[in-house]
Amino acid sequence: MRTDVQDKLLELNGRFYNEFGQAFSSTRQRLQPGVIKVASRLTGQESLLDLGCGNGQLARWLVGRGHRGSYLGLDSSPSLLAETGLLSKNMPVRFTQADLASPDWDASLPRNSFQRVFAFAVLHHLPGEILRILMLSKVKTLLAAGGQFIHSNWQFLDSPRLKNHILSWQSLGFNPGDLDDGDYLLDWRQGGQGLRYVHHFNPVELASLAQESGFSVSETFLSDGEGGRLGLYQVWEVK
Repeated sequence: MRTDVQDKLLELNGRFYNEFGQAFSSTRQRLQPGVIKVASRLTGQESLLDLGCGNGQLARWLVGRGHRGSYLGLDSSPSLLAETGLLSKNMPVRFTQADLASPDWDASLPRNSFQRVFAFAVLHHLPGEILRILMLSKVKTLLAAGGQFIHSNWQFLDSPRLKNHILSWQSLGFNPGDLDDGDYLLDWRQGGQGLRYVHHFNPVELASLAQESGFSVSETFLSDGEGGRLGLYQVWEVK
């Protein structure tokens, strides 16, 4: 993918989550079943990094369960981070603005220190394989020995309702030939019309991405939404 196309897609998503952050947050007041499934496995002592933390709903859930390990949530959207206000009890909770497409988003983070790195509904917003591998290579350096990278990706093509939100790239002035296979433009219709870039992953593509970035896939499952199949979850471990 050309850099100028990549930059336009990142700008598109950045604009969406800034302009529609509150409206989006209002639809994300409960954790998805798949997130609860993997978060319920925690002992309560782990150090956690939550990439694309959004409105902090996972942190609220963890605090409510008495998680005692550290938690750091990163998100690029100021309007979503503004929704993260919560009272920490026994858990040191921090939130920081960071853009995962930036080459230095990890510069201030301690290496080999996080036992779990989460990225729920995040990877599909990063355009182009090169950018994804760069981000994932950074995740690898942040994980402690024996740590896991756990992520989910939207399976919107499995929903007739969500497929109705797909728009043509020409409607936004893009040449479809400049996009990668699996790249889609989806609209948002709550509180106005917004537009987002989303990549549709399948397990084969994710397995290749894991291989290229130095991970192995230890678990794959579907969860969430209509029929429990709208979220593709994977657990990766460092090879």
